Amino acid sequence: MSKAAKPAKGGGARRRWIKWLFLGPLLIVVAVQLYFFLMVCWYAQFNPSSTNMMDDQLSLMREKKPTAMLQHQWVPYERISDSLKRAVIASEDANFSEHDGVDWEALQKAYERNNRRHKVVGGGSTITQQLAKNLFLTGSRSYLRKGQEMIIAFMLETVMSKQRILEIYLNVAEFGRGIFGAEAAARHYYRTTAANLGVAQAAKLAVMLPNPRYYDRNRSSSYLARRTTLIVNRMSSADLP
Repeated sequence: MSKAAKPAKGGGARRRWIKWLFLGPLLIVVAVQLYFFLMVCWYAQFNPSSTNMMDDQLSLMREKKPTAMLQHQWVPYERISDSLKRAVIASEDANFSEHDGVDWEALQKAYERNNRRHKVVGGGSTITQQLAKNLFLTGSRSYLRKGQEMIIAFMLETVMSKQRILEIYLNVAEFGRGIFGAEAAARHYYRTTAANLGVAQAAKLAVMLPNPRYYDRNRSSSYLARRTTLIVNRMSSADLP
């Protein structure tokens, strides 16, 4: 009489290994998103003392000068000039008060532009997306990073008010090498405070945001002057949250 065939000894272990091969990465992704969400909830109530972008730049600066320090001073929303708020919205994200974190039309245009040039040259990021990148991500350009940026942007819009998003952004945005936030920028470029920035000053700072280190070195750029004039003309139509 023949004996019943016994299952292979390694069969159960192999199935468990395959299961974790698929579940492991998924759990890591979920854990990372939970971390981001908890940090967004924290920043909704408490001001960030630093960001990922600030830490990265400080590390680079200290490779050449170990004692290097960032210029950064937090100021509340009420102590930032309305001119700067309007200028940044006019220059960076005209639909800031209306979208849910992502401007889909701008994203589509950026996608088409990238396809024409066969590389990622722009992302159509909103202020909310830029804040997501500054807080948690890197300056690298890839669709994977863009996807994560969008997820965090939706978290920010869900948890925070538009005013809080703009307040944090204006306090952590890079305005030059080692210069972060509106207060440090106002003092560095104009020897004044964020509260006292004039219309033209605010417009010029807003125009510098896409490439602040370059414009810090090239403050007399003809493009910078033309774009500043354009933003001054657009500021009156910018809606503040």
